[in-house]
Amino acid sequence: MNTPQPELLSHLNLETGRLTWAEAQRHFARGVVLKVAPELDLVEVAAAMAADDKAAFVRWLEAGLVARASTEDALRWHEAQAEFWAVVVAPWVLVQEIGQEQ
Repeated sequence: MNTPQPELLSHLNLETGRLTWAEAQRHFARGVVLKVAPELDLVEVAAAMAADDKAAFVRWLEAGLVARASTEDALRWHEAQAEFWAVVVAPWVLVQEIGQEQ
């Protein structure tokens, strides 16, 4: 991964917040939720996306570490009333489930 600019990381860190499943549902319905595996740093993934670091994203996608949220994810999140750390890199909403096993 290319080293993200410190200013970008700082900005995205400030834009990161908690999101409940009830709040995330509308974004899921629009098809713009990307789930980020717990072993990745959410802000670094968002920075790579903002910087258009395609090589990093291809690696993460192929490894299953970043993926578009599925209907199965949504059903599980609804049942668990999941909470997330989330950050927007328009048009995408990147989420990382809080309390998910690493």
